Amino acid sequence: MSNSILKLENIKKEYKDKKFTVGVLHDLNLTVEEGDFISIMGKSGSGKSTLLNIIGILDVPTEGNVYYRKEIINNFTEKNRDEIRNKMLGFIFQFHYLLPEFTALENVMLPALINKKKSKEEVEAEAKKLLIDVDMGHRLNHKSSELSGGEKQRVAIARSLINEPALILADEPTGNLDDETSEHIYQLLKKINIEKKQTIVVVTHSRELGDITNKKYILKKGKLQLGG
Repeated sequence: MSNSILKLENIKKEYKDKKFTVGVLHDLNLTVEEGDFISIMGKSGSGKSTLLNIIGILDVPTEGNVYYRKEIINNFTEKNRDEIRNKMLGFIFQFHYLLPEFTALENVMLPALINKKKSKEEVEAEAKKLLIDVDMGHRLNHKSSELSGGEKQRVAIARSLINEPALILADEPTGNLDDETSEHIYQLLKKINIEKKQTIVVVTHSRELGDITNKKYILKKGKLQLGG
C-alpha cells in the first residue's frame, strides 16, 4: 500500500427493508495506486453505482473497510467524510452539471472559490490553464448554454481538476455523447492520466474507454474480476 490512494477491503453492501435483504457487493476488494487509470465495467444492476458511491465516500459499506491514504474512514463523522471528499476527490458525471448562467471559466473556478484556499486571481489563472489544457481556451467566456455537449464535458473535466484532487471518479462520462465526441473524451482522459499523472477511476459501459485504461475490472455477482 506504499503508493495507494484508496483501498477497499472485503466490502459488503446490503440494502434491507422490513421483509427482504438485497446483497449488492460481496467480499469486494480493490486497491487504487497513484497514477492508475482504472475502468470498472458491468451490466446494469450489477452494483457499479453502489460501488462508486462507496469509493466517493457518498455511502458506507455494510461490512469491510475503506482506506484513504491508509486511514480507515468507515467510522468518520459525516463532516470528516465531507472534508476528505472535498480535499481528495474530483467528480465527472454523465451529465455535466454546469451552471447555465455562468461562463466556462466561472464554472471551473467555482469549486476552488468555495474551497477558499487560494485567491481569486490564483484560481482564475489556474482555471484558464486547465481550460486551455482541455482545448477550451477559445471558449473561456462563453456561457455553458452556448456550448456543445462535448464542450460542456470538457469544461466539467477541467472543473474536476481545479482543486488538484488525488483521485478523479468518472461516472459514465461519455454516456450522453455521440461516438466521435466520446472518442475525444476518451483520449482527453488518457492524456490527463499520462501528462498530469492523474489517478482516475471510471465506471463505464464503453468497451472503447475500458480498453485504453491501465487496469480493467468487471463487476460481476458483487465482486470485481480483472478484465481482459
